[in-house]
Amino acid sequence: MTSHPTTTPVSRRRTRLGRLGAGIALLSTLALGACGLQPSAAYIPPVGPGSIEEIPGAADGKVFTVTSKNFTEAVILGKISVIAAEAAGFSVKDLTNVPGSVSARKLMTSGQADLTWEYTGTAWLTYLNEEEGIADPHEQWQAVHDADLDNGLTWGPAAELNNSYGMAIRPDAPGELGAVTKMSQLADLKPEDRTICVAAEFNSRPDGLTPMLEAYDIPRGEADGTPEDNIGIYDAGPIYSATAAGQCNFGNVYLTDGRIKAMDLVVLEDDRQFFPAYNAAPVFFTQTLEEYPQLEEVYAPIAEKLTTEQMQELNRQVDVDGDDPVDVALRWMVDEGFVTER
Repeated sequence: MTSHPTTTPVSRRRTRLGRLGAGIALLSTLALGACGLQPSAAYIPPVGPGSIEEIPGAADGKVFTVTSKNFTEAVILGKISVIAAEAAGFSVKDLTNVPGSVSARKLMTSGQADLTWEYTGTAWLTYLNEEEGIADPHEQWQAVHDADLDNGLTWGPAAELNNSYGMAIRPDAPGELGAVTKMSQLADLKPEDRTICVAAEFNSRPDGLTPMLEAYDIPRGEADGTPEDNIGIYDAGPIYSATAAGQCNFGNVYLTDGRIKAMDLVVLEDDRQFFPAYNAAPVFFTQTLEEYPQLEEVYAPIAEKLTTEQMQELNRQVDVDGDDPVDVALRWMVDEGFVTER
């Protein structure tokens, strides 16, 4: 989705701007002691073909470069892509875990990298400078695909996985809160029950908190809407712990984050389709794809297997269990039959 750059690969961890208590920080640390990545090493595990077969001419000297941003999911997708390219016969250069969206984007548009995974909404709003996202996933993908051709990039088919924003609630919320399953139902609650934890970025985004509250008829800063004192601005990571502990009734989350499952949070239905689609897709440097058109056949089946729930589980293995992204990627690629281990 949007990129979330920080000094660590889990770029969803930010400097706190609001009223996060030390107790919640401690709870987050204890609950997620293994959460987050260390800088990702450019290790490429030796693999052989599975359903991915060697592309004719791939071994003739072409160095295939894969890049990714530096948050958990991006690194996992990058490692999956590195492994796929290795199985397809290329000599692979691993440039995953690049700090910041702009750096990864420049590697692609300049032709210094041949493939990355990108989110439709991110490209549309951030790189292509459009003002509003498109809720329909296919329409959003098509719009980005068509626009990015002029930038020398070709989008492959998008995955079902949608790393958009969402609002979550703890499963044991009491009383009227426990009956809330849709975001429109927030308007039925008493204003004092509309307590919300949000990340600093979400607090200020054009597809973030203020327009979301307006779209759901609980405008920010109004006594009968969402009073300003109801809003806590947190690092993104501790939001999950704070929401699970009931420090706030609702927390802004990323839909593919493994901590949703680990903490049994329940994501509310965005029944007014406020949030844009942030489906992930492999993006190719067009010149490379024209030289090796079989690349699309390598990555399309991978995208087809990547659902929101599947990505949530892969992220959980890194952010909660502490596994290395390359190990998570390799296990999944082998389990799905895309490659064989050597």
